[in-house]
Amino acid sequence: MAFTLDPELAAVLQALAEQSDPTPPPERDDWRTLRARGTASMRWMASLLPAYPSGYPLVKASSHKVRSADGAEILVRWYEKAESAPGSAVVYAHGGGMIAGSADLYDSVVAGYVQATGVPFVSVDYRLAPDAATGTGPVEDVFAALAWLGDQAPELRVDPRRIAVMGDSAGGGLAAGVAILARDRGVPLARQALLYPMLDDRTLAPDPRLTPYVAWTWDDNWTGWHALLGAAFGTDDVPPQVAPARVATVEGLAPAYVEVGELDIFRAEAVAYAQRLADADIPIELHLHGGAIHEYDRLAPASRLARRAMEDRRRVISSL
Repeated sequence: MAFTLDPELAAVLQALAEQSDPTPPPERDDWRTLRARGTASMRWMASLLPAYPSGYPLVKASSHKVRSADGAEILVRWYEKAESAPGSAVVYAHGGGMIAGSADLYDSVVAGYVQATGVPFVSVDYRLAPDAATGTGPVEDVFAALAWLGDQAPELRVDPRRIAVMGDSAGGGLAAGVAILARDRGVPLARQALLYPMLDDRTLAPDPRLTPYVAWTWDDNWTGWHALLGAAFGTDDVPPQVAPARVATVEGLAPAYVEVGELDIFRAEAVAYAQRLADADIPIELHLHGGAIHEYDRLAPASRLARRAMEDRRRVISSL
């Protein structure tokens, strides 16, 4: 079956190609180069949105420090809209292939959700692989933010039964991992919102049909997972909270919202995970966006596809 890139996305990618000189892709396992490129890309995508704080006058942010499972100190950022009603909240994990990204680079993304919905967010500056954390480190960092929010719920005017976890790309995988930990540790979780999530360390074999469209490649995926897993990479000794596609059972997990692009290497694993949730009678809303590549919404935020996805996300957030 032939795939077709959405015309609006095609126009954006063509313009980008004309504005920049082609450079060879990073070699497999060169996480430093991949991180540098990812950081530059995220800065450019952030520039397409109104700058924070000036572009979000109703949203205030404050920074806090929490302790992760191994005692490491993690920065979290609390965003809230002025005069918002008490109730629900969202813990957000940024993208970056497990090796790049930061809460700073997602200021405008998170502030945009808060301003549009009135629901406060906690953005987690989790440690990156491989130099700051490996294995369960990043997912435990995000879980620590969830636990902190539960502890601070009375002061922050949050109902601990109405907290969701959300993330995109690597952050979507971490959000799914936190949902597994929350189930296993008896922590209430109202929803998991997984945006083109990175769920399966075994997604390494290229699909020639997708090759012309992929933004995050299979070699990039190899690099990201190898950086995170280290010696466990390529073995069956991978904890399910780190690679949620490996979880033995999805019974008891939080209701889910999952979305992924048709031209994303994470498509198959995201759809398969959603199907497992559905088979277990867990409430699941799945969106497979035709003609969409990885991070389509951030590359072309004004596109029809991105606007429709944002409407769905805001609806889900507002319904908590």
